[in-house]
Amino acid sequence: MTPAEILAQYGPRETMEYDVVVVGGGPAGLSTAIRLKQLDANLSVVVLEKGSEPGAHILSGAVMDPRAITELFPDWKERGAPLNQPVTEDEVYFLGKTSSSQTPQWLIPACLHNSGNYVISLGAVTKWMGEQAEALGVEIFPGFSAAEVLYSEDGRTVRGVATGNLGIGKDGQPHGGFQLGMELLGKYTIFAEGSRGHLGKQLIAHFQLDEGRDPQSYALGVKELWEIDPAKARPGLVVHTAGWPMDEHTYGGGFLYHLEGNKVTLGFVTGLDYQNPWISPFEEMQRWKTHPTIRAHLEGGKRIGYGARAITAGGLLSVPKLVFPGGALVGCEAGTLNAARIKGSHAAIKTGMMAAEAAAAALKAGRSHDELAAYPEAFEKSWLHAELNQSRNFKQWFKQGNTIGTLMTGIEQWLLPKLGIQSPPWTLHRHAADHTRLHAAGQIEPIAYPKPDGKLTFDRLSSVFISNTNHEEDQPAHLTLKDASVPVAINLARFAGPESRYCPAGVYEFVKNPDDSDRLQINAQNCVHCKTCDIKDPTQNIVWVTPEGGGGPNYAGM
Repeated sequence: MTPAEILAQYGPRETMEYDVVVVGGGPAGLSTAIRLKQLDANLSVVVLEKGSEPGAHILSGAVMDPRAITELFPDWKERGAPLNQPVTEDEVYFLGKTSSSQTPQWLIPACLHNSGNYVISLGAVTKWMGEQAEALGVEIFPGFSAAEVLYSEDGRTVRGVATGNLGIGKDGQPHGGFQLGMELLGKYTIFAEGSRGHLGKQLIAHFQLDEGRDPQSYALGVKELWEIDPAKARPGLVVHTAGWPMDEHTYGGGFLYHLEGNKVTLGFVTGLDYQNPWISPFEEMQRWKTHPTIRAHLEGGKRIGYGARAITAGGLLSVPKLVFPGGALVGCEAGTLNAARIKGSHAAIKTGMMAAEAAAAALKAGRSHDELAAYPEAFEKSWLHAELNQSRNFKQWFKQGNTIGTLMTGIEQWLLPKLGIQSPPWTLHRHAADHTRLHAAGQIEPIAYPKPDGKLTFDRLSSVFISNTNHEEDQPAHLTLKDASVPVAINLARFAGPESRYCPAGVYEFVKNPDDSDRLQINAQNCVHCKTCDIKDPTQNIVWVTPEGGGGPNYAGM
């Protein structure tokens, strides 16, 4: 049965009405809800979170700039916010295959100086924010996926969202555990789904919010959490690397942060505008760990966590229009991460606060379902906009190659500020979406990645296992194909099946049929919700949709 047929037979859906509906229980969504209740305790606010609890699906480096959370909760220390480890030291390296060159402290640009920041588990901070929100009276519905945008009859206004149906089998038929989704209607609906949000993507297209903007650009962050030898622990140390294993024309870099408790969080970021179809971001991360500079931190330790997530990295020039009739985009849904600083949580919290302030003022004036124009106006006057404006060319320069990108980042982020120029006097634009960048496989030599040793380097399936990923097996696949013939006829034939390499969870696998023909097998159970397939598929044939709520990874300490 189609969703429309299910609704016709089992409907109507239960309806719940609120002043504000927030889609997504990450830092952006929770800060929106918290700020609304701070401004008016009588507002009814609900947060939908597809993870099993706030923080379960959150993945980030992370070093947090506390500026925004201090604005939200000036007394966050007294409230017990888990910002426990101040940054004590920054190290920046340019790596060769076995060599490394450390950047002198005086040459490190301001965007990579982290004095005053904290090494954190963003999942833990998000869980804490959820507790603060509930204490203020925010309703949080964990395990509920927002599956559908609800529009007015003429399609011009957002009325709210509907959650997905539960208990639908792989055959599309309701079974014994069937439960019809709910409609959550709001005078305003704020979308905070994170990078490449399922509904946010639809809203951007529906309202043409990206008109006149540069195409959005993304990266994939593959992350691990290690417990290391106490003798090697350096709490507060922040390490960033550029260079190997990336080639000149592939954007990428590594991070390694020492937490408290003899733990290290580390990962590798690969720009999804890469051209070589043989690249596997997961394998690049594994071989990056073999470099002596990185290996020295990890030997004698144990890997205890794994995850992966797309990063919205296009910067200010790719930020869409933030508002539409009935709602707004906040956080990484809107693309406000600062790739030059490798930070987005402070931006997520700040955008959530600004959207909340605009919504609260509108509601106080008796308005509803219109455009919250005060939000983008506040954004353009904010410290966040000034910060993003200074870094607006960052990704564009690296499109010219890593040498030019590094040089121009140094000029814009180090030299110009020393000359008293806070914003570059020039602007570069991008014109090509990430999925258009792949070259044909026959034009490039395949990459021979080393086999994992099970101690320092690992395979994808054992990695997914420690991400605690799980989906109810008897449900429709949430990784859908517009045309089932395209993966073999185009992706495999022209690009050697890049989906089998860019997915960090082993979801996509080309296998042989009995007649020796090829087919794409989708192991949806493995999906960690990184959204890379939705972004990088060269034919844009793969569409990520929401699975049943509560499915996916259950990250701990990430």
